[in-house]
Amino acid sequence: MIYAFEAYFESLRGKKIVVLGLGVSNRPLVRLLLEFGCDVTGCDKNPREKLEEEVLELERMGCKLSVGEGYLDNLEADLVFRTPGMHPGNPAIVALREKGAEITSEMEVFFEVCPCTKIAITGSDGKTTTTTLVAEMLKAAGHTVWLGGNIGTPLLPLVRQMKETDFAVVELSSFQLMDMRRSPHVALITNLAPNHLDIHKDMEEYVESKKNIYRFQNEGDSLVVNADNDITAPLVGPGATNAFSRAGKDVKVRLEDGIIYRDGVAVLDKKDILLPGEHNVENYMAAIAVVEGLVDDEVIRRVAKTFGGVEHRIELVRIKDGVRYYNDSIASSPSRTMAGLKSFPEKVILIAGGYDKHIPYDVLGPEICAHVKKLFLCGATAPQIRAAVEKCDGQKPAMTDCGKFEAAVKAAAAAAQSGDVVLMSPASASFDEFKNFAARGNFFKKLIMEL
Repeated sequence: MIYAFEAYFESLRGKKIVVLGLGVSNRPLVRLLLEFGCDVTGCDKNPREKLEEEVLELERMGCKLSVGEGYLDNLEADLVFRTPGMHPGNPAIVALREKGAEITSEMEVFFEVCPCTKIAITGSDGKTTTTTLVAEMLKAAGHTVWLGGNIGTPLLPLVRQMKETDFAVVELSSFQLMDMRRSPHVALITNLAPNHLDIHKDMEEYVESKKNIYRFQNEGDSLVVNADNDITAPLVGPGATNAFSRAGKDVKVRLEDGIIYRDGVAVLDKKDILLPGEHNVENYMAAIAVVEGLVDDEVIRRVAKTFGGVEHRIELVRIKDGVRYYNDSIASSPSRTMAGLKSFPEKVILIAGGYDKHIPYDVLGPEICAHVKKLFLCGATAPQIRAAVEKCDGQKPAMTDCGKFEAAVKAAAAAAQSGDVVLMSPASASFDEFKNFAARGNFFKKLIMEL
């Protein structure tokens, strides 16, 4: 299958290639294309003076740059690599397609040339933790695992190091899946709820994008779905379809009396799971369904007792003066924040708000009232979160609008007393003040460590 990799890139030699977006995932791709003698134009909306040194280095290697205002004008290409952040319906992409250009992506090509078993995870909530869990279980069982995709690591440049006996475990976003025409050997959809409606035309487009994770599977492949989620429960793949249920439904993996069963056999006591929260019990159930036949139950139990979670997901940052500070920056939707709130037995001090993805916040109001004693708000979604709380009957937490993220963090810390939990779980995207959720989480950790 290394031959497949070489053959694919050799087939591009001399062709005009346009790479839309010069972010982290596409820069290694540009290097590969240049290595194989392609005529590459890299497009980026940032003006030249704001380009990172790594992008300028690509230019010195032979990549043509189309940047700044009008960066998508008058493009010519045989093949276009779309960045996940650009909608396939973008007029520039449509124009290129109408001129005869083929539209693909770094991830789609990876699926085409990767020699090993591919496991892919998507969903509205829990996909990063579950993807990491699957990888950890496989590694603990002695397998060689390549972890990447939306989780941060571009895998295409690493294909030449992969063997057929390895496993590629990838997290896929709806943006990556929108025009994917290839699916993995094992696909998992953790759940589906309104998300990213600032990019997708509507909820239907969002759901249909997610379905591409299994739409192109074969009969020998498998799909795992959440039986408790109204949208995912009825989904059926071309191959085997299995489900998990925290509500005790009669499916492949179910929870009963605090024990996770697979096909009626006890696999894991939820008390042995180090990660807090019922949502993490669900993440383990999903992972157990995915690794069936690949990982012994004893290995699963060992991982559960030792795995401390992923960065930016209910991450304990510091205990100072008896106050526990948690970074949950990855919680960019109401459902993720709701899951985070339910992880704590006591009422917390919550920092929330950020970039507006045009998703509803009504469901968040009752959970804030039930689990939050003080609420510090920031960003464009602050009024919506406040309104969702004010609609609720009964006791409401004290709410403070702080404007900027830093001000909200400092105000929350000032209000905290010994025994309190301060949770930064924004229920919103980060793009108003930060490059991504990781940058937001790292800034939060910096502020907390400076207290």
